[in-house]
Amino acid sequence: MPDRLESNTRTVTLVTACSRLTGLARDAVLSRLFGVSELMSDFWIAFLVPNLFRRLFGEGAIGASYLPVYTKLSKSNPDQAGQLASLLLAGLLAAMGMIVLLGELVLFLVSATRDHSDPAIWLMMLMLPYMPLVCLVAILGVMLQVHGRFGPPAAAPLLLNGAIIAAAVGVSLATGNTTPHAKIVTIGSVAGAVVLAGVLQAAWLFWSLRKEVQWTWNRAEASAPLRRVLLAAGPMLLGIGVLQLNTFMDGIIASYPTFFDTDQFLGWQYPLDTGAMAVLSFAQRLYQFPLGVFAISVATAIYPLLALQAEDESSFSDTVRRGLRLVLFIGLPASIGLILVREPLTACVYQGGVFTSADTMQVSTVLLGYAVAIWAYSANQVLTRACYAKLDTRTPVRIAVRMVGLNLLLNVTLIWTPLGIAALAWSTGICAILQFMLLLKASRAHVQNPFDVVVARSALRSLALAIAMGIGVGFVMLGLETGSTFLEHLLQLGILVVVGTVIYGGGAMLLGMPELKWALGRR
Repeated sequence: MPDRLESNTRTVTLVTACSRLTGLARDAVLSRLFGVSELMSDFWIAFLVPNLFRRLFGEGAIGASYLPVYTKLSKSNPDQAGQLASLLLAGLLAAMGMIVLLGELVLFLVSATRDHSDPAIWLMMLMLPYMPLVCLVAILGVMLQVHGRFGPPAAAPLLLNGAIIAAAVGVSLATGNTTPHAKIVTIGSVAGAVVLAGVLQAAWLFWSLRKEVQWTWNRAEASAPLRRVLLAAGPMLLGIGVLQLNTFMDGIIASYPTFFDTDQFLGWQYPLDTGAMAVLSFAQRLYQFPLGVFAISVATAIYPLLALQAEDESSFSDTVRRGLRLVLFIGLPASIGLILVREPLTACVYQGGVFTSADTMQVSTVLLGYAVAIWAYSANQVLTRACYAKLDTRTPVRIAVRMVGLNLLLNVTLIWTPLGIAALAWSTGICAILQFMLLLKASRAHVQNPFDVVVARSALRSLALAIAMGIGVGFVMLGLETGSTFLEHLLQLGILVVVGTVIYGGGAMLLGMPELKWALGRR
């Protein structure tokens, strides 16, 4: 089983890469149709709510607390595991369904105070039913991972991205997408496609589990393990969701003019405009690409393994250290590379249609703040899951509470500086680096020398190679002309990626670094 970390990581990485690429295609379509307009900001605000619940409950608190319990039951008592799954999903859908109904009522009343003319509110109303669906999909994905099925949950986002692209392209062609009314019709259709995709995703994962789980109902048998799941989920809510909470707070602050229908704050002109949320969201999509493809893939593959090894101190510690070496090997060059290519990447993915070169500069400036800490986001995923595999929920929570508070303080102060909207990204990056330091120190209670000499040597080699890669890519960038078309941007980006890959990958081969083989899914 320990040897499956690399192969499982490869599976998740490959499938996630496909879903993330289609996600970039989705965002490329939306950027060209709507740019960094107020309407685009309204859509991302509405999309923020179900995604927060997915990250905090489905993939976060409930998913993280459920996995160790379900893993043990699947081995010792498969019937009880099926009963737990049935009761948990029924309870989750009932609770989320009630939240949706209450949310729809509140949103309707708020919309009425604004004469039902606020697109952000009715887009939220349209997409709110996606919330229980996406949480259900996340829990089903956890179950599939326990059974060694990493491909189907990693592929589920393909359905969402495909539905959004089809709706955006199809309706915009039908309406012309040139008038304000046509744009509203298009964005409303995209919101409806999100909910339809949620139904398709849930059906796909249920079908994928058909041979793995016996759906049975025995409340008495499942009550005790369900209580363990729920008791552990409360503290985990902050611990595993700190990055998501910080991202959500970034969105609220960026969307202040929309949420509160005013551009004034305590009598002062608010420093961010109505398009800030669109700028922030487009930047987040780009830094989340390497994070989702590589770092989250490692964390996804490592968590079930850590849960199985929780009683074997030597194997557990070895797996954590191996996970740290792998995410730093990938995360350090990802940070430096993204810092360097942020402008051509932004232009290649987004620029065109109503998305201008000025918009590219805005998004790439924000992206810089996120890019500096990709390695820290990655390592935090591994360290947090190591604590949870040991059923230690308090340590990550204590650290997370501090980081959420610090992030909020930095957000509300730095946006008034020349950083502007970029301050939200820098605040998140700074907090991620501090969180890594605190988690690394705290993890010593569960892991034998988490950052031992071997890990430190690996990290220094990765950093040295990443710096060499950055110097090489920087020199090549000096000789390239700035592109003006999609193909020119794509060619420029392709050259830089190839140069960076050759330098970093070639250096790793010359140094005989095993992390290169691990990243390719080989032991």
